[in-house]
Amino acid sequence: MTLTTGPSADRRGLRGGFTLLELILVMVIICTVLAMAAPSLRGFFASRQTTDAAAQMVALAQYARAQATAQGTTYRLNVDTQAGKYWLTSQTAGAFVALPSEFGRVFLLPEGTRAEWESPAEASAQGWVAFYADGRSDTAEIQLTGRQGEKVTVACVSPAERFHVVTAGEASP
Repeated sequence: MTLTTGPSADRRGLRGGFTLLELILVMVIICTVLAMAAPSLRGFFASRQTTDAAAQMVALAQYARAQATAQGTTYRLNVDTQAGKYWLTSQTAGAFVALPSEFGRVFLLPEGTRAEWESPAEASAQGWVAFYADGRSDTAEIQLTGRQGEKVTVACVSPAERFHVVTAGEASP
């Protein structure tokens, strides 16, 4: 039996691992690909913020409808289009007050997103949508426009329907 040591052992392919040059080259390739993809990902996340705000507005509307029915009182989804805020209030002793829970806090639209009342004129003049003890609500359509121009509409087309996000192919009243 012959034992070989020294430089001849490296020539037979017993080398393990990568060289520093190979690792640096792989890192340069990964960084280049990420740098090319980053701008498009930023736009994706910005448009998701507008959709998420619409979904949150729908969730608040559904909570207000359920609570109004369960408690036998009127709730309002208030929307301040100028300040980009929305929040819930409930009727207590003849006045509308903020809810003493997480649902009563003021929610802000994402930066660069604006809200506009589309219909009816009554809701836009009041600045709120009411939810009544009998399960009805005011009809309304609120359009959210993101900073990249994407539009998402939150609508309730009849007093008996629930608020929902209107998809691009869905007709609004």
